[in-house]
Amino acid sequence: MTTTSRSKTKTIYTCSICAAQSPKWLGQCPDCNTWNTYQEEVISTAPPRYVNYSGETATQSVVLSEVNVKQDSRLLTGLPELDRALGGGLVPGSVVLIGGDPGIGKSTLLLQTLCSLSQYQESLYVTGEESLQQVAMRARRLGLSEDKLKLFPETHIEKILALAGESRPTILAIDSIQTMYTQTVQSAPGAVSQVRESAAQLVRYAKQTGTALFLIGHVTKEGTIAGPRVLEHMVDTVLYFEGERDHRYRIIRAIKNRFGAVNELGIFAMTDKGLRTISNPSAIFLSHQREHNPGNIVMSTWEGSRPLLVEIQALVDESHLANPRRVTVGLEQNRLAMLLAVLHRHGGIVTYDQDVFVNAVGGVKVSETAADLPILLAILSSLRNKPLPAELMAFGEIGLAGEIRPVQSGQERLQEAQKHGFKKAIIPKNNAPRNKIPGLEIISVQTLSEALSTLN
Repeated sequence: MTTTSRSKTKTIYTCSICAAQSPKWLGQCPDCNTWNTYQEEVISTAPPRYVNYSGETATQSVVLSEVNVKQDSRLLTGLPELDRALGGGLVPGSVVLIGGDPGIGKSTLLLQTLCSLSQYQESLYVTGEESLQQVAMRARRLGLSEDKLKLFPETHIEKILALAGESRPTILAIDSIQTMYTQTVQSAPGAVSQVRESAAQLVRYAKQTGTALFLIGHVTKEGTIAGPRVLEHMVDTVLYFEGERDHRYRIIRAIKNRFGAVNELGIFAMTDKGLRTISNPSAIFLSHQREHNPGNIVMSTWEGSRPLLVEIQALVDESHLANPRRVTVGLEQNRLAMLLAVLHRHGGIVTYDQDVFVNAVGGVKVSETAADLPILLAILSSLRNKPLPAELMAFGEIGLAGEIRPVQSGQERLQEAQKHGFKKAIIPKNNAPRNKIPGLEIISVQTLSEALSTLN
C-alpha cells in the first residue's frame, strides 16, 4: 500500500533581524533583544526535498587526505579593483553577496562584471527587479558587450535552478535575493523565511556544481543587509558598496572573505560609461590646499593588503554648551573622547570648553588605531590656528599612558607617502625603518609629548 504525504501549514512568528522563531508574537526578541521585529509567516510542515545538483552521491564519510583538490585558477572580472576586493579574482563555487544603498551602483557593477566574464565564461544574469528591456537599455548606454550574456527575468527559485541545471553556467547572478521566492515556503517574497530558504537553495546549487554565484542584497536604513543575519553567514564573501549617490567615487569593502583579506577596498569612479577603476586611490583622498588650512594632516591607513593615504581634518571651536560636542565623520567617536583625555593628561592641552569636529576626507571610513596620532596633531593645529607643513604625514597608535605604539606594515606606509611626494613623517619609534627612504625625513617618537614638541 502506498501512502502519500500531505503538506500541512502552520503560522509562526519570525524575527526579521536574527531569524529567531516563536509560536506567538513577541514584542522583544529574546535572542537579539530588538523590539517589534517579529513578523507573521505561514510555513509548510512537509519535509524538505533534497536535490543533488552535482549528480554525485555521498553515502559515507571521506578521509581528509583522500579529498581530490582541484587547483582552479581565479576568474578575473575585468574590474581590477573588484578583483582586489575579492582577494585576487572570483573563485569557482564561491558565493558573493553585494550590499549597498539604493542607487549606489550595485546592478551596474554586476552587469559590467557579467558582460566582461561572459566573453570567455558561460554566464547567466537573473533579474527579478527589472525587465529585459531595462537591463538591455543600461548595457547599451554603458557600451557593454551584449552578444554572449544570457538574461532570465524570473523570481521563482525552482525555475531558476531548473534553467541553470540545463545550461550549466559558470557564473550565475541574482538581482536581487529579496525578490526571490521558493514554493517550499508560503510567505511573501522578501520575508525572512523566503530570503533564508531561497539563498540556501542557491548556495547549495553553487557548491555542488562549482558555479560562481553573485547575490545582490538590499540594505536597511541602519546600513545592514536586509533579511536575517544568517544570510551573511551562508555566503563566502560579503561586499558593501559605499559612497554618496551625488558623489563621483564609490568604495567597495570586503567585510567577510573566505578567500582573501578582510577590509580590502576597491575604489571606483562613477562615469557616464559605468564604473571605472581608480589605479591610484590615494590621490583622490588628498587635497592640494592643505598648506592654507589649519587642522589638516595626512595619515597612512592600512586597508586590506595595501596602504591608503587619507586626509584628516579637525576643527576646534569655542563651545557655548554645557557639554561640548565631539563629532566624527568616518572615525570612531568614542575613541576621539579618549584621545582628548590623553591629550589633556599627557600633553597639557585643554579642550573641555571646546567643540571638536574630526572628518576623514572623501567618505572613507578609518577604523584602525593608526589614526590616533594624526587626529591629535590635527586638533592641536586647529586649536592653535597654525597650519601644519603640507609635506607632513603621520601615523601611530596612542595608549592611555601617552605612549606611541607601533602599527602594522610601517615600511609600506612610508613608501606610499614617499611615492606621493611627502618629505616628513612622524611615526612610532618601533616603526622606524632600518634603511633610510630617499627624500623622506623620519621623525620617530615614543611619547605624545615628544610628538607635540616636534610641532613647536
